[in-house]
Amino acid sequence: MGFFRRGEPLHERLAREGGLNAPPAELDPRPPTMETGVHGLQRPRSADATLTAEVDGIDADAATFVALPDGSLLVEDGPEDAELGGLAEAVEQEQRPPYRARAVRQGETLWAIQVRRIEVLELGGAPDGDTLDLTRTEDGTELRVEGERVFGTVPELEERGAREGREYTVHAERLEGDLWEVRAATL
Repeated sequence: MGFFRRGEPLHERLAREGGLNAPPAELDPRPPTMETGVHGLQRPRSADATLTAEVDGIDADAATFVALPDGSLLVEDGPEDAELGGLAEAVEQEQRPPYRARAVRQGETLWAIQVRRIEVLELGGAPDGDTLDLTRTEDGTELRVEGERVFGTVPELEERGAREGREYTVHAERLEGDLWEVRAATL
């Protein structure tokens, strides 16, 4: 055995003895126990505002509606829009149209309402269908109607997407007639 023999370096020996040289475990942000409400991770937000309102005269237990930019209501689920005017008035103290609202009865006249802002565009020359997806990448522009690729484009969607950047995607869902709810994102 030589006097200047090189053995295991000191930092490696200390790491091995201290248990620090184990392969790294896959990182999981959750604690080992996942008790409901105790894990510390928040749910993704699905509403911009949540409020309650006292509204009488609605013959339903739940309603979903869209307020258009001109203030008119489109009822997606629930009673006639004339009955939902009180809910819309309560929402519009917090949020200006356009928005999508979901209301659920909490008592005789008490309603809980979740509201999400939306963007509405009028697409006069849009193809038939209820959903449109326009994507622009460096490879070109692609339009899909109801998931099927079609030839052509929708200039209003291109203009909206261009505000996001050079490469973007725009998803549009028909609300009524030529009015579409639009979401755009950069790629």
